[in-house]
Amino acid sequence: MISTRPLIALFALLAVNAVFAADPAPDAPPAATDQGPKHTRVRIATNLGVIVVELEDERAPLTVANFLQYVREGHYNGTTFHHVAVNFVVQGGGFTPDFRKKPARDGVFNESGNGLKNARGTIGMARGDKNPHSAQAQFFFNLTDNADLDPLPTRWGYAVFGHIVQGLDVLDRIGNVATGAGGDFKEDVPVKAVIMEKVEIVP
Repeated sequence: MISTRPLIALFALLAVNAVFAADPAPDAPPAATDQGPKHTRVRIATNLGVIVVELEDERAPLTVANFLQYVREGHYNGTTFHHVAVNFVVQGGGFTPDFRKKPARDGVFNESGNGLKNARGTIGMARGDKNPHSAQAQFFFNLTDNADLDPLPTRWGYAVFGHIVQGLDVLDRIGNVATGAGGDFKEDVPVKAVIMEKVEIVP
């Protein structure tokens, strides 16, 4: 009769090896499960250069979704930065070079309480003074730190939803163009139109 003891010992050895093979080495790094917050990037090609912005998809979800919908629809292509206030903001996204206002959807909920500040190089939503939830398509870039646009316990602020990661020099170039009257605006309109030639999501 053939003894079963060697076979039992062999199976036991194989089982131990299988356990060790299944477990990672003690010093092996854990598998990555958190890829961090999402930051969609958008490229804004103007006749004065290219600006790339990184959006805060998670901290300003409604604002980012609203902005990206306009981007996907091609709304911003061919619009201008129609308002340039020195050492303050550069605003655009609502008018064509001949000052025709582009149609826009209803306003988006104001997310200015997301903790993001109106610091130099950030992008925020333009809105009416009286209705804090009136932001539609127009946006602005902060040329400097503008704490007066941040929210306070007694008032709404202007929602920041991203910042420039490429082209801060282009923003400064736009912020220093000669301005005057234009269309129905009495001041702060670039004498030579600053046009957004193409606005698109970066793959």
